[in-house]
Amino acid sequence: FRDDDDINDVASMAGVNLNEESARILATNSDLVGTQIQSCKDEPFLAAIPLHKRILEMAKKLGITDVPAEVVTFISHATQNRLRTVIEKVTVITQHRMESYKDDEWYEQATDVRSQLKFFEQLERLEKQRKDEQEREILLKAAKSRSRQEDPEQARLKQKAKEVSR
Repeated sequence: FRDDDDINDVASMAGVNLNEESARILATNSDLVGTQIQSCKDEPFLAAIPLHKRILEMAKKLGITDVPAEVVTFISHATQNRLRTVIEKVTVITQHRMESYKDDEWYEQATDVRSQLKFFEQLERLEKQRKDEQEREILLKAAKSRSRQEDPEQARLKQKAKEVSR
């Protein structure tokens, strides 16, 4: 059983003693152990002073009198992280909306809203044209009819027929 562990241990096969290596690393870099190294300065995303005032206002309502600066930094970083997440999701959504499935053989178009709207607009134009024609015919009939009695409605229709015929 022990022989299998030795065969599978790559470090021992290479002749490296992990205990010695870790002791050597800790001895040479002992001043760096336990310290935090950052490549750039930790700057808050939101303005610290107005954010701190706002947090203090909200904390006073709950009976808290002192809020440490670390809370402001934490909230600022959390806001930045949340905003980054929302923007990433919106970016993915916009990319999905820009994709065209018209040419994809696996997708079948169920409805075409644009052609339906064009069809309804054409129907409305035809209906309006038909109503205009009917009104013109009625006016022309009224203008041609010669009634012996002078009806004011008849006179108005004759006048309108003259205007339409012009």
